[in-house]
Amino acid sequence: VQLQASGGGSVQAGGSLRLSCAASGSIFSINAMGWYRQAPGKQRELVAQSSGGNTNYADSVKGRFTISRDNAKNTVYLQMSSLKPEDTAVYYCYAFVLAVVGGRWNHYWGQGTQVTVSS
Repeated sequence: VQLQASGGGSVQAGGSLRLSCAASGSIFSINAMGWYRQAPGKQRELVAQSSGGNTNYADSVKGRFTISRDNAKNTVYLQMSSLKPEDTAVYYCYAFVLAVVGGRWNHYWGQGTQVTVSS
């Protein structure tokens, strides 16, 4: 199972970016998908998660970020609006996947995509 993230970049404060993350490989089912981020010198934190039709967000991004999924494409998106300099971080997508081979649930991670917001 592989996750491929895209859509990061540099933007000025108040701007928008859309991240995408597609899961591929020997997938039987996907439960949760979401995004974490890690800023320099800080711990990785949960940004947004989609699971079983429910979504949850970090308080710092509520009202500005929206997570969505296309289950037919095994893809999760993160629409980020009203971006702030403190949103600058490497963003990692993840998926909780039941693989065809092995029959076990595991977390898989994307490679990370840089988001830089300038003031």
